Amino acid sequence: MKQLRSVLLSAVMLPIAGVVAIPFYYILVNTLKTQPEISSSPLGLPSRLDFSNYAEVFATLPIWQSFLNTLYVGVVSIALMLLVGSMAAYGMLIGQGRFTRLIGVMCLIAFLVPGQTTLIPLYRMLSGMYLVDTLEGLIVLYLSGSIFCYFLIIGYMRTLPIELFESARIDGASAFRIYWSIVLPLIRPILVTVGVFQAMWVWNDFITPNVFINSPDKQTLVLQVYSAVGQFSTDWPKFMTLSVIVLAPLVVFFLVAQRHIVSGLVAGSVKG
Repeated sequence: MKQLRSVLLSAVMLPIAGVVAIPFYYILVNTLKTQPEISSSPLGLPSRLDFSNYAEVFATLPIWQSFLNTLYVGVVSIALMLLVGSMAAYGMLIGQGRFTRLIGVMCLIAFLVPGQTTLIPLYRMLSGMYLVDTLEGLIVLYLSGSIFCYFLIIGYMRTLPIELFESARIDGASAFRIYWSIVLPLIRPILVTVGVFQAMWVWNDFITPNVFINSPDKQTLVLQVYSAVGQFSTDWPKFMTLSVIVLAPLVVFFLVAQRHIVSGLVAGSVKG
């Protein structure tokens, strides 16, 4: 029975995986073609392995600078998001009264507001703080992701035995000491899970850097893809090549971290 179930599952999932893989195949093979080849046979294999598109992209665009910009923004913003989200979750868990419940409701409302509706006021705020066209300004904007971190982390924290916190408090540990020495080590699986989700969001985000970054030397990697789009035409080989360059680090990162996503979410869904 188990073997039959496995065969049926494979029979269903393999065609679905094939359909999902078609766009990746389309992008990858077209990076090895010229514009006429893409037009004549978009799904066909290239006549020969030609890596000139990659050489041209690296020679004409500041790919490495954009990569370092994206890495800097991603690492700093994700670290701050996890810190703020976990501290807020811990504070809400041990806090009592109407004030903490009010903060929880406000976080929920903020989570439901579409980010696009706040772009104009955010731009005015950052302009007044002289953070427009700076990588630090992007980090400040991405701190809004702390709300998403808070909701996932507090759900995980509720599965922890509260007796640990109470015994540490009786022993004289301060709230921060309990958070740093007890809570953080215990919630490490969900921190990794949330960190992976936020890393994919920050790495792939286009609208925020496109609105708030103007200088070429401060552009993130995903903005370089837009450089292949002209006013009247698109350089499709360049566009596909840049897409692969942007996706490759993220795919490697996801393959390495995917087990943490499942383990973190499953561990947080089981009491004890």
